[in-house]
Amino acid sequence: MKFKANERIALFIDGSNLYAATRALNFDIDYKRLLELFSNQAYLVRALYYTALVEDQEYSPIRPLVDWLDYNGYTMVTKSTKEFTDASGRRKVKGNMDIELAIDLMEMAPRLEHIVLFSGDGDFRRLVEAVQSKGVRVTVVSTLRSQPPMVADGLRRQADVFVELQDLQTHIERQSRGEEERGDDRYDDADSELQTV
Repeated sequence: MKFKANERIALFIDGSNLYAATRALNFDIDYKRLLELFSNQAYLVRALYYTALVEDQEYSPIRPLVDWLDYNGYTMVTKSTKEFTDASGRRKVKGNMDIELAIDLMEMAPRLEHIVLFSGDGDFRRLVEAVQSKGVRVTVVSTLRSQPPMVADGLRRQADVFVELQDLQTHIERQSRGEEERGDDRYDDADSELQTV
């Protein structure tokens, strides 16, 4: 990834899409390392993480991650999932964050020079085109190396830069506890709780 010196950037992370991509590539993200990677390369204005939460569950496996991110440099954008019954009588849960991400991205675009979108969702192609027309560069981070590929072809083509998520793996992968060198708070999603190492 190449950024200009002191380029004003923001990260927009589609949480469910990024989670699916990293699962497909068989690795977990160390979100502290992810923040450091981009903070060291440009002027990081904000890192936003979008996810839906099931509020009526006694325990939610994503809640510890959401809390950790919220306390460690990320702006969390969440909403409650909606439960409904489909035409065949099956219970379904819906929690799409695309509109929230799109509105925030459009509102922040005038104050940014470069947007990094962590998503492969083809619905964002027109959004990327709209911010590009305002002079903002857009990098899309997703993967072509999963089966099936997690990035829509139209989104990849529209982006100024496409970054293969797997190429970032060595820089952002969560290390096992034995490999961690620093003694700071880490999120360990293997047992879904905050750990102090």
